[in-house]
Amino acid sequence: MPDKNLPLKCKDHLVSGEEFRLEMRNDFEILETLPKPKNLSAYYESEDYISHTDSKKSITDKVYRAVKKYMLSEKLKWILQVSNGNKILDIGAGTGDFLEAAKEKKFEVSGIEPNDHARKLAFQKGIELQKELAYFDDISFNVITMWHVLEHVPDLEFQLKELHRLLTPNGVVVIAVPNFKSFDANYYKEFWAAYDVPRHLWHFSQNGISELFKNYNFQKLQTKPLVFDSFYVSLLSEKHKTGKGNFIKAFNIGLNSNLKAKTTSEYSSLVYFFQKS
Repeated sequence: MPDKNLPLKCKDHLVSGEEFRLEMRNDFEILETLPKPKNLSAYYESEDYISHTDSKKSITDKVYRAVKKYMLSEKLKWILQVSNGNKILDIGAGTGDFLEAAKEKKFEVSGIEPNDHARKLAFQKGIELQKELAYFDDISFNVITMWHVLEHVPDLEFQLKELHRLLTPNGVVVIAVPNFKSFDANYYKEFWAAYDVPRHLWHFSQNGISELFKNYNFQKLQTKPLVFDSFYVSLLSEKHKTGKGNFIKAFNIGLNSNLKAKTTSEYSSLVYFFQKS
């Protein structure tokens, strides 16, 4: 496992080819990407960065979109079970697909997305996104979502304080992040695509993220697995490791990861529901 072989050195396979190391934080069971780039935005400048596009060119893109559509429905079902109101903020909203689906379910939607191109694509869907959290200084939300976003934020402490500030009493924050203790993470090691350095600045275990949020006055309500993530991540990891897309091998690793997680609960990615306390 990564925590037994630190620092783990990983390569940026998307943009720069540079090498970064992962080190354990002293206070929580969380890995940190070092060194932190001074101009982080430059590492997102790729047509292959899928959350900032609506690309449907490759087979991988098409599979990603099909699974995403199904999971939007599942995510909203989960949120309806824990929400005490209909005001929702999505941080890192990408091209606005989640908020578009939430709007159809009668949620009052707001979103944050720093990327200009992604915001324009969202606007074409009728979703107006803001660039910064400061826009919402005097507004509170019943639900705040961060779908694979927390791992990208430069300042974790500031982010958690902002989440607490922006939530109504008993409001819920929904956090989806990769799990570096999953079987596929252990199998691919430095080639595991969900490390995605340096865009992913933080890497979480279940214990690490739970203790982190507890430290900032949040109570964990429940955890849900994202079972499709192991297949997608394994497919990308195979390409990092071998230079080929090896679909069958990736499928087997992804399936094995989910089967083992039925016993260990260490799924490739997990969604955490934390209530403000």
